[in-house]
Amino acid sequence: MASNKISKRGSDAGMTMEDLAALAGVSTITVSRALRNSPLVTDKTRDKVRRIAEEQGYRLNISARNLRMGRSNSVAVVVEMTPVKGRPMSDPYPLALLGGITEELTSAGYTVVLTSRQLLDSAPVRGADGMILLGQGSHGEAVKVLQKAGLPLVVWGAPEASESYVVVGSDNHAGGASAAARFIEQRRRKLVFLGDVDHAEVQSRCAGFIEAVRGNGTVHILRPKAFTFEAGFESMSTYLKKKGAGAVDGVFAASDLLAMGAIRALTEQGLRVPDAVSVIGYDDTPGAASFVPPLTSVHQDLRAGGVLLGRKMLALLNDEAVASEALPTRLIVRQT
Repeated sequence: MASNKISKRGSDAGMTMEDLAALAGVSTITVSRALRNSPLVTDKTRDKVRRIAEEQGYRLNISARNLRMGRSNSVAVVVEMTPVKGRPMSDPYPLALLGGITEELTSAGYTVVLTSRQLLDSAPVRGADGMILLGQGSHGEAVKVLQKAGLPLVVWGAPEASESYVVVGSDNHAGGASAAARFIEQRRRKLVFLGDVDHAEVQSRCAGFIEAVRGNGTVHILRPKAFTFEAGFESMSTYLKKKGAGAVDGVFAASDLLAMGAIRALTEQGLRVPDAVSVIGYDDTPGAASFVPPLTSVHQDLRAGGVLLGRKMLALLNDEAVASEALPTRLIVRQT
């Protein structure tokens, strides 16, 4: 009697993923996901596909499959960040983002290739199926460079009016507004924003801050180019020497490190924080809680952001409709 079973043979002997799909009654992409333990497949379907594959003696030949499909099953993660002494690559940004990205992509069977903009021409990056960019760069220059590759692209940052790519980030505008609301509540009127507004995220934080302050005080913008303790200290010191100690009673910094540097400068000028000047940072990094005094900061969930970046990339690779998305922020009030 004829059997409806495909004879047992390994993938090298000619059995295809399409054969397995036909036996399991599912699509080939479902078979691929099931064999790679993708969370996009139910446990029931995964077990069924794996059982049939074992019965048929099928082994997934990753290299051959990728060659047939023109896919490498890898995603390049490009970090737009120049490591400096005051802000190393071990900083919570970008490590928390990378953790979320890696968790999401590897569970779906993808390899993560970590690189920088300077190494985009390397073979592993050229062969990637898509790119995730951490940081748009000043004036969005990093995005423009990556777009030339013509690959699916997801960016950590802030939406821009002319965007033609998917953006994931925190709600920077709302984060800035929450800092302003805190200062208004404290009756702070002479305010300083500290951060390089050439970066889309920082510009959005500044815009939200200024809009919420309107009619309740004045805002002076300081634009240090780096996001370090030293940059915050130097920028605030220069401002105080030029304008005098009475020129400020509230500082909102675009990062926690900038805020900490500003506090040191204020202290050296005899201005006690928060008695004379209130200070708010951004990111709510681990160091914010242990700083003296503990730093009030706008919290953004970087790990969740990384997971969302990975999910958006997987959706693009599966030809699904994908939209930009902003994660909520919240002000963590401490002692500054």
